[in-house]
Amino acid sequence: MRRRLVLAIAGVAAAAVLLFAVPLAVVLQRTYRDEELLRLQRDTISATRAINPAAPSADPIELPRSTDQLTVYSRAGRRVAGHGPPVADAVVRQAQTSGRPSDRVAGGRLVVAVPLLDNERVVGVVRSERSQANVSDAAGRAWLLLLGAAAAIAVLAVLAAVVLARRLAAPLERLAGAARQLGDGDFTTRAPRSGVAELDAVGAALDATAGRLDDLVARERAFSADASHQLRTPLAALRLEVEAMELRGESPEAVARAIAQLDRLEETIGVLLAVARDTPRGDARADLAALADEVEQRWRGALAAEGRPLRIAIRASEPVVRAAPAVLDQVLDVLLANAARHGGGAVSLTVREADGSIAVDVGDEGAGFAGDAEAAFARRSGSGDGHGIGLALARALVHAEGGRLLVTRAAPAPVLTVLLARRSRGADAPG
Repeated sequence: MRRRLVLAIAGVAAAAVLLFAVPLAVVLQRTYRDEELLRLQRDTISATRAINPAAPSADPIELPRSTDQLTVYSRAGRRVAGHGPPVADAVVRQAQTSGRPSDRVAGGRLVVAVPLLDNERVVGVVRSERSQANVSDAAGRAWLLLLGAAAAIAVLAVLAAVVLARRLAAPLERLAGAARQLGDGDFTTRAPRSGVAELDAVGAALDATAGRLDDLVARERAFSADASHQLRTPLAALRLEVEAMELRGESPEAVARAIAQLDRLEETIGVLLAVARDTPRGDARADLAALADEVEQRWRGALAAEGRPLRIAIRASEPVVRAAPAVLDQVLDVLLANAARHGGGAVSLTVREADGSIAVDVGDEGAGFAGDAEAAFARRSGSGDGHGIGLALARALVHAEGGRLLVTRAAPAPVLTVLLARRSRGADAPG
């Protein structure tokens, strides 16, 4: 921001100086030229006083001593004295016709013609010519002064822009820092005040937002703690009942399956509550190959009972990602359950590399999503497609781990893809 502000102010200042200095330089040059023409005209008029227009034609006309090139023309327009053009040029003819002095600039020379009068009649013209060097020198000095003034103004504008940019950018940077702390979950942070009404209004709004978020998160965490207690208590009682059934010798296989499902239900509740509370999970890492093996053990039998094969493919050389294994286990269960419930044919789970990340594709051979595939991720959507909260929960869990859940092919044979950050297997090795 500082750089853009400095460049903007410096650019405006430079444009203003150019728009002012260039016309001023042109006006100065014309002014110096007009002044020099006026001096030349005055000197020429003074020279005409020494010239006798009524002298006999046999007597040569004597020109006064002058640094200018003087030429005398007769009434007929022919040169009678001096070294100018042999025939009257335009400026001489204009003086003859008007009876008043005339001037022009041609070829870097200043030319003035003054009529010679006898009894108020034009009897001849004196033409005077002078170099424009004096005008150029004076204009050059003026332009140098203008250039120096323009450079000084530009430097002052840049310095003022730097100071102004600092005064404006510093409060914004402090405000951005407070916003970053708020985004990191520090709801106790408060935006500093700068004395600028607009920025202070933004800071006050940010403080109010931080307060509301703090209250909201506190209520959600309290609810999570209460829900954890209320859910774990009946689960513990149910586990005791199932274990009592095992002691009574009632269907050991069914009891074992029930206990396994209870273990998985408790694990699921723990994972969901940890994510809801945003409980720090440390530097988590998950081996997708191992997770794929566990998923295959749970789902191959259930899918085979419906005549649907489960195909697992690991196409990444090092399928280890930055995520909690329990969370990814829940996500894969949701995606496979979605494929089993709403899809058809074979179900596939493929782990592959994708532009520096690891992708997990879960697909089936069914008809796919009807309409907008993103609608399936709307929590409690009224679309009636049956995907409901499952995919919405899976996307929330993936986002909580810093990944993304996308529909890479909607229909037919839909494919949902989980993108996760790669993590090296040796990242936890001691240095």
